[in-house]
Amino acid sequence: MKHIFTRILGIEVIFTTKVEDFIKHAGPKITYTKQPLQNEFFVRSNDLLFEQGINDLQFKMGEWNGVPCFFVARDRSNIPFDIFAASFYLISRYEEYLPHVKDVHGRFPPTESLAYQHDFLERPVIDLWAFQLLKALRERFPDMKAKKREFSYTSIIDVTTSHCFAYRGFVRSLAGLFLDIGSLKLKRVVERFMVWLNPELDPYDNFFSLIELHKNYGVGSMFFFQFAEYSTYDKNVSTNNNRFRYLIKSVADYSIVSLGASYSSFDNNALLKEEKKQLSQVINRPINASRMRYNRVDIPTTYRNLVEAEFTDDYTMGYTHEIGFRAGTCTPFFFYDIPLEVQQPIKVHPFAVHDYALMKYMDQEEILEKISFLYKETKEVNGNFISVFSNELLGGESKIDWIDLYSTVLKNYYV
Repeated sequence: MKHIFTRILGIEVIFTTKVEDFIKHAGPKITYTKQPLQNEFFVRSNDLLFEQGINDLQFKMGEWNGVPCFFVARDRSNIPFDIFAASFYLISRYEEYLPHVKDVHGRFPPTESLAYQHDFLERPVIDLWAFQLLKALRERFPDMKAKKREFSYTSIIDVTTSHCFAYRGFVRSLAGLFLDIGSLKLKRVVERFMVWLNPELDPYDNFFSLIELHKNYGVGSMFFFQFAEYSTYDKNVSTNNNRFRYLIKSVADYSIVSLGASYSSFDNNALLKEEKKQLSQVINRPINASRMRYNRVDIPTTYRNLVEAEFTDDYTMGYTHEIGFRAGTCTPFFFYDIPLEVQQPIKVHPFAVHDYALMKYMDQEEILEKISFLYKETKEVNGNFISVFSNELLGGESKIDWIDLYSTVLKNYYV
């Protein structure tokens, strides 16, 4: 209720279960139950919000003014479905508690989601529903007031590998050289030697050109640095390297720096806390936001761990290989822990675009078309448009000029 009315529509609401108080109220009011009391605005309730725990659910899909919906309502309901139960199902990530086969990194596959299966993953349906609800309420209550919110765009830069060749240490650099020679990657061998002679030529070291781009277009940005020991999936520069530390500190002078949690810390909260503490000491300020490596989220354990580690914000809610709105909304929300029946004190910021999800498209024109659709859907509801790009992809060689594409995105969507 608060997500729909307060965060999206800017309308304060109060709740009552007393019939006499409800009848006495002279302003706009909604009955949310199985049957209306009188002739008030009525939303027929599904059983979901009156249950405890996780249960098998039946879905009947429908459509409301061109927007897909589910938990279709019958009888005298003023809207054709239970907007509150449907919204709760999506933002609580109810479906991720249900039995499913995880991928190799322990992630919930997008193909298992209701949004993917019914083709509404690329639409912020909760926000669209909310504004259609507002329109319906204003037809009944013409004097109803709502605060207009502003569209915002935040660009996230994922830094899990700050340098390709520079500052990697003697043993790792030598091993990389022999691997390139063995694979006959002669161009890479030449590039490696050039970077060893001049570290500023490292292709992944594009931080200050990105900062300049963000400044030119007035885009809010965040850099998530991994600050972890070397492991199978964590291969950044050593945390003891002074040049690496200086880089992080320098970036923090121009943009928000937060923690890209390591793969190893996913189920090791002591390590997560240590990474947070160490990065905080480098930039001399608190670290409040997190992103999990490979967008790994295990509902609800991951958010419990982040709360225990004293993070207040998380930017992992999205899919690595599919664009769209994993939680059905483009508005930040507080995570609701269903087994504990409590709202956890961590705000989840869902992203719509991940650069690796764009790699399956044929060319730059098709990619821009996809991003444009997501942008327009978000702009229609004045939501928060968040994209995730990595310095690694932006600095690497590909058939697509990623840095040119990124510049175009910033130019088109910063307002």
